[in-house]
Amino acid sequence: MKLLEHHGKQLLERGGLRVPVSGVASSAEEARDVASRIGSRVVVKAQVPTGKRGKSGAVLFADSADEAAEVAERLLALSVDGYPVHEVLVEECADIERELYAAVLNDPVSKGPLVLFSTSGGMDIEEVNRATPELVRRHPVDITRGLDAEEALEVVAGTDLPDAARGAVADALVRLYGVYRDSDADLAEVNPLVLTRAGDVVALDAKISIDPGSEPRQEAVVAAAPESAQEQLTELERRGRELGLQLIELDGDVGVLANGAGLTMTTLDVVHHYGGRAANFLEIGGDAYTKATPALSLVLDNPRVKSLLVNFCGAFARTDVMAEGVVAALEELRPDVPVFFTIHGTGEEEAVRLVRERLGVEPYDLMDDAVRAAVAAAASAAPAPSTAPVSAEVR
Repeated sequence: MKLLEHHGKQLLERGGLRVPVSGVASSAEEARDVASRIGSRVVVKAQVPTGKRGKSGAVLFADSADEAAEVAERLLALSVDGYPVHEVLVEECADIERELYAAVLNDPVSKGPLVLFSTSGGMDIEEVNRATPELVRRHPVDITRGLDAEEALEVVAGTDLPDAARGAVADALVRLYGVYRDSDADLAEVNPLVLTRAGDVVALDAKISIDPGSEPRQEAVVAAAPESAQEQLTELERRGRELGLQLIELDGDVGVLANGAGLTMTTLDVVHHYGGRAANFLEIGGDAYTKATPALSLVLDNPRVKSLLVNFCGAFARTDVMAEGVVAALEELRPDVPVFFTIHGTGEEEAVRLVRERLGVEPYDLMDDAVRAAVAAAASAAPAPSTAPVSAEVR
């Protein structure tokens, strides 16, 4: 879940970072009132869950309350990267001495939090990293200990920051890590984090993304965020979320059901390897197998799906229990696309017999063979046999 800037700044302020005086407005008149209270030059920013707003003309300055109202009216009529602007943030302008970059994110390499820091802030950090990678500091964090002041000072050591500012910047990194940890974020980014001429460290922006799996623990954050701050979900993805299923709709034509996120990702990779395109990510491991019918409905309601691949591999989970749920769903829904099974692991013999006897479908011994068959069937979009209880490709 991507938070809007002003929601992210609330978390930053709660975590002890300094943010500019500001107010949110949903009309020109409200923007005028906020600018009047601030009483100085302001910046007016469109509140949408996407980056690079400045390059899109969605961040504008105003020298008076009346001008702030005019600017807000223009921004509220925009759409930025497909997001309509419903709110603007009216904020005091900082007296900037230096722009920095700071972020904490989930790092797949170190398999833990990673602190990023650069003295080249206020710029596209991807471009900075490409052109001058030595300007981007990377510090993996031991999640069992967190980021302490000593480590944070090591991150900023050796940079061209003034000696007097290093302690304050290091403290801001520690506090940013605290926001990342306490909010279950997968990204907490401030660009720019600025040094003011008065020597303060201020967060002028906030990009915070909350791990969707943590939303039950972050009820206050989720409740405060409007729908526009949520991920852009398709109708099927929204239905999946309501059912407690993690569906990601893709652009292919091979529907996929597998147990466990790792096996599902592997299945998608193998589909791609054999020249196909998966239509979805949807795993039904754990207790999700009890939702086999709604899960199968989600996959089959995608009009692009031309074949269905079911891949089960059980260790602690029993494949026969999972197969029972999917077989019952297939008997109820009777899809008109060919269905391909590959089943291995605990309860394999019972699961294979169940699929064979109740569906008239012979599961494949090898996953590769099942995937190749599903990809070929989708490519040819061959009609299913009318005599089978469900459409099936028999080995």
